[in-house]
Amino acid sequence: MADEPIYEETETRSRRGLASFFRRIANRLGRGEALPANDEQTVTIDPPEEADLDVEIVDDDGELTLEIGLSWEGDENDVDTEAQASKARFELYEDNAEQWRWRLVHRNGNIIADSGEGYASKQKANQGLESVKKNAAGGRVLDTTRDEEPEPEEAGSNATFELFRDKEEKFRWRLVHDNGNTIADCGQGYSSKQKAKQGMNSVRTNAPGAPVETA
Repeated sequence: MADEPIYEETETRSRRGLASFFRRIANRLGRGEALPANDEQTVTIDPPEEADLDVEIVDDDGELTLEIGLSWEGDENDVDTEAQASKARFELYEDNAEQWRWRLVHRNGNIIADSGEGYASKQKANQGLESVKKNAAGGRVLDTTRDEEPEPEEAGSNATFELFRDKEEKFRWRLVHDNGNTIADCGQGYSSKQKAKQGMNSVRTNAPGAPVETA
């Protein structure tokens, strides 16, 4: 009898969503980190330096299946089903004006993103936060600081990171949903584009699986 799967999930995703998922896997492989099996990053698997890659395309009476698999000698110790791969947490709080806001705090104590505005209710603030969790990882990047007309990167979500200079010539980013709403802001200006990109990429990596705490 075949072994029971340790973890299994099936869902329909758009091409953008698929790109976001595989990009996250590729980035973690490149950094030698455990691979998140789900968007929340609560299930991870840690492959060795070398693994067998299996690619198979099957036509089953008009239903095409692309199977991409990694295999290696290992056991359940390579899998963490209670992982917390994110290095940040969302803090949901009420400000002095009795508006609800959120901020994404890295474990080093730095605030790497915030809501940029206050919400009338905790529910609305949480909806904005969940939109960031869903769209940050696959957000395309539009660099408006380049001299030539910029072309946005291929996206894996319904939002775009806009990289720009503010009035003080500081570099900033904001995450703008396709509906035109800004759903996240860097909250500070950076002295260089490189530092702004580092902050932006930290949000892309850590937001999807970050736990939510109410301050």
